[in-house]
Amino acid sequence: MNHAKKIVYLFLILVAASCKVGENYTRPETNLPDEFYGSDKLQDSVFVGDKPIATINWEEFFQDSMLNSLIDSALVGNFDMQKTAKQIEIANESFLQSKANFLPSLNSNPARFTREYYSGNFNNYGSNRSRRNHPDGVPNTLYTENLAYAVTLQASWEIDIWGKLRWQKEAAQAKYMQTQEFRKAVQTALVSEIASTYFNILMLKSQLTVAQRNYDLSKNTLRIVELQYDAGENTSLAIQQTKSQMLRAKALIPQLEKAYTIQENRLNNLLGKNPGALEFKGLLDQLALDHEYTTGVPIELIQNRPDVAASEYELIATNARVGITKAMKYPSLTISAGAGLNSMAFGSVFDPVGSGFALLNGALFQPIFQNRKLKTNHRIAIKQREIAELDFRDKVNTAVMEVSSALVNMEKLQEEYEIAQERMRTTTKGMTDAFLLFESGFANYLEIINAQEDALQNQLEVVQLKMQLALAKVELYRSLGGGWQVNGN
Repeated sequence: MNHAKKIVYLFLILVAASCKVGENYTRPETNLPDEFYGSDKLQDSVFVGDKPIATINWEEFFQDSMLNSLIDSALVGNFDMQKTAKQIEIANESFLQSKANFLPSLNSNPARFTREYYSGNFNNYGSNRSRRNHPDGVPNTLYTENLAYAVTLQASWEIDIWGKLRWQKEAAQAKYMQTQEFRKAVQTALVSEIASTYFNILMLKSQLTVAQRNYDLSKNTLRIVELQYDAGENTSLAIQQTKSQMLRAKALIPQLEKAYTIQENRLNNLLGKNPGALEFKGLLDQLALDHEYTTGVPIELIQNRPDVAASEYELIATNARVGITKAMKYPSLTISAGAGLNSMAFGSVFDPVGSGFALLNGALFQPIFQNRKLKTNHRIAIKQREIAELDFRDKVNTAVMEVSSALVNMEKLQEEYEIAQERMRTTTKGMTDAFLLFESGFANYLEIINAQEDALQNQLEVVQLKMQLALAKVELYRSLGGGWQVNGN
């Protein structure tokens, strides 16, 4: 009969252990469109392949050895990347702890000395145990005081009846995966920022070349005007205005040099280095960013975008916390066991026959009145899950909006760039013609000054639009979730 009761009790425990409270996570509806708004024209021109941009690793996307080398260095030396790696290690420790919660806890007390007061009947003083405990003879009182020596080993195990420990493990795992996505997000942002700074430097380098060339041309114009003045063909006003135009061209050079140095310092900081000169051999005109890849479809943003994936892992963690707070409202069952040696005589404390003991206990704890704390915690957890769900949906919508904006931005910048190039060809030819006419005496100094300034501004604008177009492609790559992949994975 006793064996039958034990089997029944064990069966009831196993049935109870299968009663996991809470709801398993399911991804909420996102109502994503079938395609990105504003991508039709680009899909028919630049992005005509079947390989999504977001699946490409940054080395293949940029195709620039100097830029790729800078990104390689930044992924190792950047301080934000290093801090994120430490956060991943911390989250992993918490996850390992959540798995260990399923195992029994074990504690030992290798030596304990206590003073005990007790009463007893000493009619059986003739027993061996009584003689060991009272070697000085029969006590004069029923209440005695003596030192007790103990060596114990204790173990306890909480049975996961309602799934509390499983929910804790799921929450910790989601947090760990979230830190992995945070690392991807940091890397994506870092790759994008390194590329943007690099392109800015190349733009300033090209603009410096344009400014220096225009300054040299202005000096040559001033020389001709001065010769004409000496010949009585021009006034001193012509010299003053031509010299003023030359000084404006000259003043542009230190402005660009200042901006160049600032960008160098920014890049060194991203690399985790002190400020210093960097050597750049590339040219903005040599950038090769055209690909035959597709943007993919909006639903892929949930897997590709680290910020969206991190938001979903936060939702998974908050859903698990709802299960934890609900399980806290139900009884918890803990089984504990202990074994050790106990004696009132130090000489016999290590005698396992006379001093050994063993205990096996089971405790069922049911919270009854907790000042509404358990109910409040559960309701707060539900509201936090609702907030996390809204945040996830917001992240998805924001991602779709950023991709659509990046597509439109790149398309319109391409149109601007083509118009600016055509205008640059026109103004450059106009400046050349004006200079020839000026040297031949068929144009005055004002015409050559206006032609030079118009050509200068247009050349600087073309360089800037080329850089903006490069940045727009990087932004599209980032917004689709690219930048953290390695070898296309």
